[in-house]
Amino acid sequence: MDFCGLLTCTNKPVPLRSISVDAVIRSFVADVVSELRYQNEEENPVEVRFVFPLDAVAAVYAFEGLIGGTRIEAQIREKKQAQQEYEDALTEGRQAFLLERERSSSDIFVCTLGNLPPDGEAVLKLSYVQALDPEPDGAIRFVLPAVLNPRYVPQDSATDTITKSIPRVPRGQLPYTLSLCAKLQSPYGIDHVESKCSLEPMRYTAEDHTAAEVALAGGYQFDQDVELLIYYKDVHKASALLESGKPGAPAGSLMGDPALLLSLYPSVPPPKPDQNATGEFIFLLDRSGSMDCRTDHTSDSSSRIQSAKETLILLLKSLPLGCHFNIFGFGSSYDSFYPKSVEYTQDTMSVSLKWVKNLKADLGGTEILQPLKAIYRQPYLEGHPRQLFVFTDGEVHNTDEVIAEVSRHRGSHRCFSFGIGEGASTALIKGIAQAASGSAEFITGKERIQAKALQSLKKALQPAVTGISLKWNLPPGLEAKLVGSGHQVIFPGHHCLLYAQIHGQHQPSGPAEGHVLLQYTFQDQTFTETMTFPLQAQETDRMPVHRLAAKFFLQELEQAGEKEEEKQHLALETSLSSGVVCSQTAYVGVNTELGKTFHTPLIHRDVPLMSGVPLKGSGSSRHGLVRRQWRAQAGEAVMVVGAGI
Repeated sequence: MDFCGLLTCTNKPVPLRSISVDAVIRSFVADVVSELRYQNEEENPVEVRFVFPLDAVAAVYAFEGLIGGTRIEAQIREKKQAQQEYEDALTEGRQAFLLERERSSSDIFVCTLGNLPPDGEAVLKLSYVQALDPEPDGAIRFVLPAVLNPRYVPQDSATDTITKSIPRVPRGQLPYTLSLCAKLQSPYGIDHVESKCSLEPMRYTAEDHTAAEVALAGGYQFDQDVELLIYYKDVHKASALLESGKPGAPAGSLMGDPALLLSLYPSVPPPKPDQNATGEFIFLLDRSGSMDCRTDHTSDSSSRIQSAKETLILLLKSLPLGCHFNIFGFGSSYDSFYPKSVEYTQDTMSVSLKWVKNLKADLGGTEILQPLKAIYRQPYLEGHPRQLFVFTDGEVHNTDEVIAEVSRHRGSHRCFSFGIGEGASTALIKGIAQAASGSAEFITGKERIQAKALQSLKKALQPAVTGISLKWNLPPGLEAKLVGSGHQVIFPGHHCLLYAQIHGQHQPSGPAEGHVLLQYTFQDQTFTETMTFPLQAQETDRMPVHRLAAKFFLQELEQAGEKEEEKQHLALETSLSSGVVCSQTAYVGVNTELGKTFHTPLIHRDVPLMSGVPLKGSGSSRHGLVRRQWRAQAGEAVMVVGAGI
């Protein structure tokens, strides 16, 4: 039986010809510009839709097009207004393009180009900025996502998933190409770059090795995520970057004031030995049908459920004696190994390991909310702080609702999440970890599984950096204000970015530098770091620091929930003023030159995505009916590979 069957192909013309990506990666920040080149070789005008993934923390801040020699800068609008402007333009026979976030997930975007005439050409340019995370070995990880998995939708749901209707083609037959060039910058030097993709040799562009360039090798097949692991020198040194405000923006506003980015990656000493480590460790394992797919596109990779089980087994073997634990599985329904958490002994560990080895992806759909609520209903154990570990491919339909549930219980536990397989939802995996002061890891294939699993357990067993405070030393007339709530904890081996607005006017005769003292506590010890930054702010049209600050603030506001109207209104205002897309806004561009009305209707073309590798397996399950219903409705466990831009 094919768990990953339902592969479809398309022989319809595809106007998308190529994607070229230019990225500037400076320390922990990537500023990315992608160009999508279209050409209509049909005899009728077409409307093209392209669905692609982006990391949930990416801030999309600009969109423009070059159509028939005319440059068109898209404008950010309230989403319904943008959609109406796009539809009106098509009715008038004008070329138009629309960029919006998919309604049910913050890590899927939809780009639509309408009224591209016969023999017409168009280039759409998308810009976004993204904060990057370190790996366990200190590498900074930049990913250009290629894999877009379908999102599960319950059978009785009134909504559908946009990923369901996208056509797919066999591997190696994508009709468009990809090129990537990345410029790397670090004030402390760049050591080397690694990737599972074929790269051209890295070329230093500065004698002191503070700048370099790297590019994908020619002939790259965009059938897996493009991942760069960048190794800097002295990566743990704190840094500060001040960026000028936007000309014409009101003073005192987020975009009008200078914005300061503080990069903190503290190297804390080893923790004090503790022979009485305690805790309640709850493991929540995704056993939906999609977990039977492979973790990546290669034929020798293990299934997602197998990778999750191997990681869980490693963690179980590493728990400290005397703690408590339980294991939940979820799909369309959920179950648990024990009615309540049990003490971790040699016997309970051995029994649990046998159970884990026999687990299968046999629980149907992907309903994570109810098992979460069941876990939170369980009484807390005195003296055993609760640590929740979630293993999932993230193909859920209610990401925002799940994050909100975790956030409601953030004061009573920490959440550590594992995204299993390429295409795992970054919105869900990173969202639940951030909501409960934990950390997120992504597992694709067999690389770095052990290191990532043990690092998360180490964080759960050890105290985190707390008591984070900033003391400012600025010239008279200037003051600093943090954007959002900042970070409450930093785990060893983890980093955080803090954003601040600098209010007031700097007097030219005053000091040329500002200072900020970072203070934090780790195991009853207080540490300090001082960062100095020039008050001559860097000027840039792209304003990556301001965009990241706006994105951070928007995420906090949107996690407040739809019922808090004041925060939703503030989110809309912030999105419109910063240009950073949120759930309430979209970009629309219209060619205002006289349109040409065609007497034939527009031909709709979806840009195809690449199909995954079918897996074989047994279909026996007490939830077989549910699984068959889901597979027929939502395309169970189809790994879809598309082009992330």
